[in-house]
Amino acid sequence: MKNITWVLGLLISGLTLAKEEPKVSFATTQVGDGIYMLQGEGGFTGGNLGLLVGDDGVVLIDDSMPPFMDIMTQAIKELTDQSIDFLINTHVHGDHTGNNTAMGGHTHIVAHDNLRAHMVKNGIQTGEGMIPAPKDALPVLTFSDQMTFHFNGQPATAIHVPHAHTDGDAFIHFNKANVIHTGDVFFNGLFPFIDLDSGGSVDGYIHAQMKIISMSDDDTKIIPGHGPLGNKKDLQAAVDMLIDAKSIIAKHIEKGDSLETILEANPLQKYHDDWNWGFITTERMTQQLFNGLSKTHSHQDGKEHSH
Repeated sequence: MKNITWVLGLLISGLTLAKEEPKVSFATTQVGDGIYMLQGEGGFTGGNLGLLVGDDGVVLIDDSMPPFMDIMTQAIKELTDQSIDFLINTHVHGDHTGNNTAMGGHTHIVAHDNLRAHMVKNGIQTGEGMIPAPKDALPVLTFSDQMTFHFNGQPATAIHVPHAHTDGDAFIHFNKANVIHTGDVFFNGLFPFIDLDSGGSVDGYIHAQMKIISMSDDDTKIIPGHGPLGNKKDLQAAVDMLIDAKSIIAKHIEKGDSLETILEANPLQKYHDDWNWGFITTERMTQQLFNGLSKTHSHQDGKEHSH
């Protein structure tokens, strides 16, 4: 379960940062009428948040991590004094669902069926490790394909993409506003994390990105799971990189090269300067592509795992 260890490492780094760096905050960017992106500044605060605000109520997309509950709440209060009606989790990872327990008692949590199944079976991630999921952390509304929220004159549809970052991913499409929150099926300008242990796959990740591209135009504002606000061109660059990187590693696998041989050859070096980052380094990107393209992590025809 190396991938889970990596995610826990992010949570622990967030806890450490909260103790050592008091200047962490959320920057707010308006991307549509009543629609905002909230991005952590000053250190890692989890994934980018989305927020829909209006007379009908408030919808929050993802909810950071426990150390940053207060500053997240403050950033939201600067936009609205309303309580949050719905919280949509884009996927199961703790840097996107970390405050579910704190919020679940007074907010309706919505997610894909598989996300809830993962939480019930495996618990939730904390800085100290996995613990059984408290009732308040669990989604109370789940969907298998998609679900639309008719709020504030800005219809928002949560759309499932199978076996992508995990097996329970959803991106949120604000059709009228031409805004998309991708969750972690898009890391803008960064090597992506594909969580094979949670049902993610390389091909599914590519297909998810291509689906979002097909629903975008040159004016679409795209809120990535991590990284700055993006657009269709940024997402196209990410999927082009991933398709090429997949092809490079696949050729090594076809030759029978071991992971150690491939790592020594460093075939993704050309992408290092533009895409390497602390969590998914060039080496780690090579490793997850190798694992994802190997038979032990293959998925058949994009079918869902059963839970």
